[in-house]
Amino acid sequence: MPAYHSALNEEPDIRQVGNLGVYPIKTRLRGPAPLAAGNEQGDIIDESLDLFRANSLFRNFEIKGPGDRLLIILILFISDCLAKLGSARTPPTQIEASKLLNTLAVDNFPVPGDANFLLNSHYAPPGSRADADYLRQYLVQVRQELAARLIEKLYADGTGKPSKWWMSFQKRRFMNRSLGT
Repeated sequence: MPAYHSALNEEPDIRQVGNLGVYPIKTRLRGPAPLAAGNEQGDIIDESLDLFRANSLFRNFEIKGPGDRLLIILILFISDCLAKLGSARTPPTQIEASKLLNTLAVDNFPVPGDANFLLNSHYAPPGSRADADYLRQYLVQVRQELAARLIEKLYADGTGKPSKWWMSFQKRRFMNRSLGT
């Protein structure tokens, strides 16, 4: 059974930095990401949250386009978020988890092209320093929005504890990798 790929791979006129797609997102956070036009249609963040649990079971993933490259980074970030929440002695409340994940989202992290980025063999480096800065800002904004939406999913039941159906994936490693954050 093959892994699930991004439906956004075939989107026309998508800006690419290196070979990573810069897709519009639905957000209220400030940043360089283009805003998604329609609210009824999901964005790359919704897609990564929907595909996380299914794709985290796979060790191999064939990259079919720029959407898949961004999907990989986002799935690995979700995995790191769950590991961060799971490493706490007691399950964090929704407010504590929000603070933890927001800090994780804005912490310094390697981007494609950096020497310590683990997946450099699959990603082309940005063409210029300005592109690299734009990519870092875009990824920070996407990671912040992803963390906020993940918190909504984790604490949707109203018990004040993270969902065991999500937290059971905290030790799973998509492609046996981690972003190392």
